[in-house]
Amino acid sequence: MQPKIHKTAVILDGAKIIGDVNVSRNSSVFYNAVVRADRRKITIGKFSNVQDNCIIHAEHNNVIIGDYVSIGHGAIIHGCKISDNCIIGMGAIIMEDAEIKENCIIGAGAIITEGKIIPENSLVYGIPVKVVRNLTKDETDYIKQNALTYTELAKKNNKFRF
Repeated sequence: MQPKIHKTAVILDGAKIIGDVNVSRNSSVFYNAVVRADRRKITIGKFSNVQDNCIIHAEHNNVIIGDYVSIGHGAIIHGCKISDNCIIGMGAIIMEDAEIKENCIIGAGAIITEGKIIPENSLVYGIPVKVVRNLTKDETDYIKQNALTYTELAKKNNKFRF
C-alpha cells in the first residue's frame, strides 16, 4: 500500500512515510520522523504536524491523529487515537489502544500506558500520566494556533532545502 499525501502537505527531508498512511491537507511531517503503517493504517488529520524524530507506528491497531494536532519532537505514538486539537509534548510516549480526547495537552516526557483514556480538555503529565487540571479557553485556543504556526513553519522550511 502506498502512502496518500495531500498536495498541500509538507514532508521534510529525512522523514519516512511507509505503507498505508494518509496525510491530510496542510499537515506536515518534519525532519527524520518515521510514520510506519506496514501492518495497520495511519491517518493524520488536517493542519496537524509530526515534529522532528517522532516515531508513529501502527502494529495491532490503526493510528488516528485528528485535526490541529501537534506531536512534539521525539514523541512515540503507537497504535492509538489522538482526537482533534491536542498537543503531545516532546518525548511523550503514547502506547497501544490509548485514546486522547479533544483539546488536551500531554506534557513532555509523559507516558500514557496501554488502553488509557484521557478525558477531553485535560492537562496531563507524569509517568504514568495524571490529569492535573482542565484546560482554560485560552489554552485550547493556543493548541489550534500552535498547529497553524507549524503549518507555516513547514512551508517555510520546505523552501530552504540545501
